[in-house]
Amino acid sequence: MFREAWGTKAPEKEAEFNDFLEENRMCISMELVTAVLGDHGQRPLDDYVVVTAVTELGNSKPKFYSTSELIAFCRKWRLPTNHVWLFSTRRSVTSFFAAFDALCEEGIATSVCKALDEVADISVPGSKDHVKVQGEILEGLVARIVSSQSAREMENVMKDHPPPPCDGANLDLGLSLRDICASHRSNEKQQMRALLSSVGPSFCPSDLDWFGDESHPKNADKSVITKFLQSQPVDYSTSKLQEMVRLMKEKRLPVAFKCYHNFHRANDISSDNLFYKLVVHVHSDSGFRRYQKEMRHTPSLWPLYRGFFVDINLFKSNKGNDLMALKSIDNAVKDASENDGQRGNDGLADDDANLMIKLKFLTYKLRTFLIRNGLSVLFKEGPAAYKTYYLRQMKIWGTSDGKQKEICKMLDEWAAYIRRKCGNDQLSSSTYLSEAEPFLEQYAKQSPRNQILIGSAGNLVRTEDFLAIVDGDLDEEGDIVKEGVTPATPEPAVNQAVHKDEGLIVFFPGIPGCAKSALCKELLNSPGGFGDDRPVHTLMGDLVKGKYWPKVADERRKKPQSIMLADKNAPNEDVWRQIEDMCRRTRASAVPIVAESEGTDTNPYSLDALAVFIFRVLQRVNHPGKLDKASINAGYVLLMFYHLYEGKNRKEFESELIERFGSLVKMPLLKIDRNPIPDPVKSVLEEGIDLFSLHSRRHGRLESTKGTYAAEWTKWEKQLRDTLVANSEYLNYIQVPFESAVHQVREELIRIAKGEYKPPSSEKTKHGSIVFAAINLPATQVHSLLETLAAAHPTVRSFLEGKEKRIQEKLERCHVTLAHKRSHGVAAVASYGQHLNREVPIELTEFIYNDKMAALTAHVGSVDGETIISKNEWPHVTLWTAEGVTAKEANTLPQLYLEGKASCLVIDPPVSVSGPLEFF
Repeated sequence: MFREAWGTKAPEKEAEFNDFLEENRMCISMELVTAVLGDHGQRPLDDYVVVTAVTELGNSKPKFYSTSELIAFCRKWRLPTNHVWLFSTRRSVTSFFAAFDALCEEGIATSVCKALDEVADISVPGSKDHVKVQGEILEGLVARIVSSQSAREMENVMKDHPPPPCDGANLDLGLSLRDICASHRSNEKQQMRALLSSVGPSFCPSDLDWFGDESHPKNADKSVITKFLQSQPVDYSTSKLQEMVRLMKEKRLPVAFKCYHNFHRANDISSDNLFYKLVVHVHSDSGFRRYQKEMRHTPSLWPLYRGFFVDINLFKSNKGNDLMALKSIDNAVKDASENDGQRGNDGLADDDANLMIKLKFLTYKLRTFLIRNGLSVLFKEGPAAYKTYYLRQMKIWGTSDGKQKEICKMLDEWAAYIRRKCGNDQLSSSTYLSEAEPFLEQYAKQSPRNQILIGSAGNLVRTEDFLAIVDGDLDEEGDIVKEGVTPATPEPAVNQAVHKDEGLIVFFPGIPGCAKSALCKELLNSPGGFGDDRPVHTLMGDLVKGKYWPKVADERRKKPQSIMLADKNAPNEDVWRQIEDMCRRTRASAVPIVAESEGTDTNPYSLDALAVFIFRVLQRVNHPGKLDKASINAGYVLLMFYHLYEGKNRKEFESELIERFGSLVKMPLLKIDRNPIPDPVKSVLEEGIDLFSLHSRRHGRLESTKGTYAAEWTKWEKQLRDTLVANSEYLNYIQVPFESAVHQVREELIRIAKGEYKPPSSEKTKHGSIVFAAINLPATQVHSLLETLAAAHPTVRSFLEGKEKRIQEKLERCHVTLAHKRSHGVAAVASYGQHLNREVPIELTEFIYNDKMAALTAHVGSVDGETIISKNEWPHVTLWTAEGVTAKEANTLPQLYLEGKASCLVIDPPVSVSGPLEFF
């Protein structure tokens, strides 16, 4: 990159740039687009890099450069940047989102860039042409809210910092990334060493960070973090970092802290002077949500990022000599904190400035999420499970029905093709495009519709020539926890009434102690069953020998029209998938029953609900599953079930169940007006959760009576029992009476069986992409106008006779088209975004018709003083077309009238109607 930008000056500039970064404590974040790290989307035609963020630590809070500052910085140092568009008015902002909605299902680089160039207030082209270096498949866009001064700042930057020259364009730049990787394919470490060596001494003076020092272990002791938190900070930045780490530790956020020895400072190390590198890595997005919640309470917290690297120096002071120095440092830290607080630099001055949205295109998603991520499902579970997987993904994305049908056809062909070619040997996700790209290219050639669906295919780069030979598949985001969804049925299992010739499975995504067995017993014995004549029976998990769910499936096959109460906890997606598969194979619907709870930030069950569950279990005697007061590890077992739900808050948990099964029944558990959970109960549960985390990290699912922490578990189990007994009055009082809970659940189940149940909204946006903008008109008013015209004009009455049914169908969706994506372009459609859902007045002035079609001439009014101008030459309302005549042909009616091939009736006075401006 530097050689291409600076030519012969590159080594000198590399050294200067590196010194500049060190001196100013800066970080450059880049996106590396390459084919050497494994496949996703489409292999780039050439490897390239773009700078995505510039940060400087300075002496206070980390500062992220604004977009205009980033471009100025990059142009000064000749660093490559991405294409940037700025939208600074309401019109351009609404047009941007409308443009994305119009392009989301078929956008490629050329069409997206063209549309955004047309609607943006400022467009700053990228240093590299996406089509030339990557290709037409565009992963997506990132939208970020910026300050209102951004437009002026961007204009100044573009004026003061023109695109830099490329002094090395005609020089031999040496071996490329792919050349180096191809020359060292047999050994990944050799490949890494060769790459680091080629970078040069300025950026990489040694490879110690990657390979360490053979005389010392690479990883440092875990106690470094504890020592770091206990140490006296010598500057403000260190104190703020300690505050961040301490909070993440205390709140048990899903964050990894990895410490390494800093081999660059090996000559400075002594027993009183230690140097480390700390890597902080946030594994799950739930960590950000929880941290941001803390930031609202403590605005002075530094913001959290996905990952960052810190050089740490721990040293001991001379007790006598340095006492005053340490006091001075302590005061300096306090002063810096107070000064920043007064200047307002330390708080989040504007929450909106931190909002970002990822907007991805379907042409990319089908390649990455539907083809690549579906490989394991296809090869391990077969085509039926794969179909379930990709249908569920598209349902979550809100893909339009038309696109879903097209993708289903394509993916079914892909599944048959690749299984036929590979047999049972799973295709590697690192190199899957070697097979997928030629398939997509051939599929696209079959029809223009297929070409639009695929977007672009062909020009295959052979990644096998330079991808290092390593064990296992690679993922472009390393060890970040994927938060994607697991396969599920494409449609909810309960939509209307449960048909009498179908069965019903009632199941429990719960925890031992949630009262499922007691509830099943009551439902089984309740008079009248579920309000119909289908038999109700139950299968208790604790009494079933062998695998439970296959036994349920056997019962379903024997009694397909029955209602099955599945008396066993169904705690995770694996079980839910089995239930969905059972529903599909045995023509049944499924209804989850969950104990009602507010949950926590990362678990659908709150601590007071967990306390009640454990309390109930410890009151049991002679339990069939041997989980009762006699169980020495009952608390551990409950914590194990509790952690099976970790990672979803209550809203996410309920939404997923509703999306999968179409319904959800909540069983009342705790009284609304209860007092908060007593501190001793909360503390003992939190101690148990911490102990469980330690135990599971070291021993996995090993029983608590075994392993390193066996003594701690014994002590905790006794403390748990003593604490719950001491608070038994509270735990009994806060529970909703069981009879009331049973009654409410039974009533809900009867409503579902009758089809009277309406599931809560899962807050999904309307499906599909935008095709056209139009004003939606009230059918009753237009119909009334036609009746008036027919009564006053016999020729009109004669014309309308016999066409009532077809006209009524048209009137149900009558509208005035303003712009169509195919005819007028994406930008034209998107330009109406600022008036979305606003009421627009219209005057209907003429009725033009012939033996093939009929329409009303429409004069569109204004909103807030701005006239809404249709891109159609003749704005109109199509009323009727004969069989085989498309609605688009109604555009020709005015010309046909001039040619004497159509009749026209002037409506005098004009009839005024109005309707909302909408996207369709």
